[in-house]
Amino acid sequence: MEFDLKSERNPDGVAIIEVSGELDLYTAPRLKEALLGALDDGSLKIMVDMSGVHFIDSSALGVLIGGVKRLKPKSGKLVLVSVDENVNWIFQITGLNSVFDIFPSKEEALAGLAEA
Repeated sequence: MEFDLKSERNPDGVAIIEVSGELDLYTAPRLKEALLGALDDGSLKIMVDMSGVHFIDSSALGVLIGGVKRLKPKSGKLVLVSVDENVNWIFQITGLNSVFDIFPSKEEALAGLAEA
């Protein structure tokens, strides 16, 4: 499966990173680059849309955790959009579903960030 990543900022200042394909050892560095870019631009609210992701490994999980750790001291927030049951299962068995707010749609994720 082909990997794709797009980054943008919405009018409310939320950094939106859309990822599709597999998030693994080979593609995690691109996700990290996008997250760091958003942080460098001053974004304190980041949404990673993984609705097109069907596989995630520990290296990509580490990148997402790193994003949360960088945002926490600045009172920032990172939320995820994930609809794939295998990806969501990985978050559940690792206990990371308690670290991340995971939403089934972009609209719900943006609403969750608006409350933050």
